[in-house]
Amino acid sequence: MSSLPIYTLRCDGGSRGNPGPGAVGYVLCDASGAEVEAKGIFLGVCTNNVAEYRSLIEGLGAAARHGVRELVVRMDSELVVRQMLGQYKVKNEGLKPLHAEAKQAVMRVGVVRFESVPRDDNGRADGLVNEALDAALRR
Repeated sequence: MSSLPIYTLRCDGGSRGNPGPGAVGYVLCDASGAEVEAKGIFLGVCTNNVAEYRSLIEGLGAAARHGVRELVVRMDSELVVRQMLGQYKVKNEGLKPLHAEAKQAVMRVGVVRFESVPRDDNGRADGLVNEALDAALRR
């Protein structure tokens, strides 16, 4: 067991329509559960899976900026979690570069564990996705 503080990253991505307007949301929490960074970002038109990968990449970038060295990633995208764990092959040509970028982002953090969680368990990140979409679509 590591003596490093273990941070938690909850991330989610979504598009309204598939493809359609998409956004990401992520929440990085320290070992005590306090939010270190939380953000929603509008992406433009994309698929749900692209948005899920982008949320992971953005969240891992935040973890690296904060000097996180041990991280648990919790996502409700079973596809992304299983692809990151190597349990599913990345067959979609559009996702291959995003998968490679996510793998690189993992290496900038260090020890990263992935967990698939039910959608209901990812409410804060999902809320940030919807806030980013609502704000962009009002413009």
